[in-house]
Amino acid sequence: MFENLSDKLQNALQKLKGKGKLTEKDIDMAMREVKMSLLEADVNYKVVKSFINNVKERALGAEVMESLTPGQQVVKVVHEELVKIMGQGESRLKINSNDITYFMMCGLQGAGKTTATGKLAKKLKKEGKSPLLVACDVYRPAAIKQLQVVGESVDVPVFEMGDKISPVTIAKEAMKHAMKHGHDIVIIDTAGRLHIDDQLMDELVQIKETVKPDEILLLLDAMTGQDAVKVAETFNQYLDITGVILTKVDGDARGGAALSIRNVVDRPIKFLSVGEKMDQLETFHPDRMASRILGMGDVLSIIEKAQSAFDEKQALELQKKLKTQDFNLEDFLTQLQQMKNMGPLDELLEMVPGLGGNKKLKGLKVDEKELVYTEAIIQSMTKKERLNPSIINGSRRKRIAAGSGTSVQKVNQLLKQYDEMRKMMKKFSAMGMGKKKGFGGMGRFKMPF
Repeated sequence: MFENLSDKLQNALQKLKGKGKLTEKDIDMAMREVKMSLLEADVNYKVVKSFINNVKERALGAEVMESLTPGQQVVKVVHEELVKIMGQGESRLKINSNDITYFMMCGLQGAGKTTATGKLAKKLKKEGKSPLLVACDVYRPAAIKQLQVVGESVDVPVFEMGDKISPVTIAKEAMKHAMKHGHDIVIIDTAGRLHIDDQLMDELVQIKETVKPDEILLLLDAMTGQDAVKVAETFNQYLDITGVILTKVDGDARGGAALSIRNVVDRPIKFLSVGEKMDQLETFHPDRMASRILGMGDVLSIIEKAQSAFDEKQALELQKKLKTQDFNLEDFLTQLQQMKNMGPLDELLEMVPGLGGNKKLKGLKVDEKELVYTEAIIQSMTKKERLNPSIINGSRRKRIAAGSGTSVQKVNQLLKQYDEMRKMMKKFSAMGMGKKKGFGGMGRFKMPF
């Protein structure tokens, strides 16, 4: 999401950065480009108009015109105004600490509602809660089964009463069930439609009146752009929603919905659902998103991803191994698997300050197939070989290649990469885990994917 918008905004602002002095004409030209970029990204016209006016007014003020680096000051102003239109600060879920917390999930059919419901349940379970999923979509064929599959995948129970009972009755019975079985979170998966109709809305209003949810979360497909904003307006009119979860943001989304919703319906985006995996639900941080759009990176998100992907105990063990230079192939495999858990490499690189706008890195993808080969090769070795790779001679290499369904060449390539990583780790260790003295051979090191 935002890739095209990001490129165009950065190009427009780059022209200002190099200038020692800015004129009103310079700012006018840059703002014209910024305006076109936002409209092409399907951002709501009123939002664009207000944004451009605010930026221009501030850019022509003393804070920019009298500064030593006016171009950079304009970028700072654009960043602050982007944060404003997306809503300042993250918007946390409202949790009822004295009673059961009820979440009502709503949205159109095909918006990825059931998947996002499962992701939210997994996130809350990880935080020590005891969630219950409730199947209130009795219309769509196999909707109940889909929720049960999702529930099973995140190890969260699903309450259902089949598709012959009214959703309002199911919601009412689910409340009794949750109380009886000690659940502190109830997430109600409601029915969607292909388009908004009165019958759907009346039913949702009845469920709302019955459950009195703490949060009414609207699931919106980010790829639908302006249509998503119209859907948000209608749902908000009927239900007074409390927040939005944007789905399919890893698809070919232009970003218009994310930049328009807060301004148009005055409701925050709470999460981004970014893939099929059940742990891919990201808290929406407007300031971090603005930084990523402008190619400034997002270090905090990288740290959070690393903290959730890397096992703390294993990290401490690795540190000890580096000090004693006892880094073997089992450790190598663990590191690769944990890196894979952090998400796609191209997305991570976008978060690194200074790399977000690097054209050479655009479209860089981790070759998952190569990672599968790497795992297969290491798992085809004996325990002794993994712990002491120096004993792997020619005949052992042939056996490992055959066992992993690869070639001797791939085995050789992996062993060479492991050796490079071991040397690099040794350098880290010698530098005290890389205390701002550079990264030694990192430039030559090539990951096996």
